[in-house]
Amino acid sequence: MSNELSSIVAWTFVSECPIPPDIGPILVQGERPIAAYRTMRDSAVFTDRRMIVRDSQGITGRKVELYSLPYSSISMWSSENAGTLDINSELEMWTRAGHIKIKLGRGVDIRKLDHLISHMVLTRR
Repeated sequence: MSNELSSIVAWTFVSECPIPPDIGPILVQGERPIAAYRTMRDSAVFTDRRMIVRDSQGITGRKVELYSLPYSSISMWSSENAGTLDINSELEMWTRAGHIKIKLGRGVDIRKLDHLISHMVLTRR
């Protein structure tokens, strides 16, 4: 595993959103999208097999980097709801690719997301 990957894998999910209609071409046969979240510049989609984060780059946003994390690579995760003074919840995942930290805005139900990951990781092994 690259140390470079560990240092760059951090995202903010702003709110839940409709599943982007253009996700179809990157899904494998039989893969179903389940939920989507707006990020700062693009979106993250959770399917029945993996998490896909699209990161638009540059001024025009025409350059897009895709991150794909199969649930089978998640070895542990934690979730923390927002407190009285905290405005964000957090989700952290330890994977074969490294440590991933996701900050969640008020528009994201941390328990729904935690349940989704729990279901996908624990029922697919």
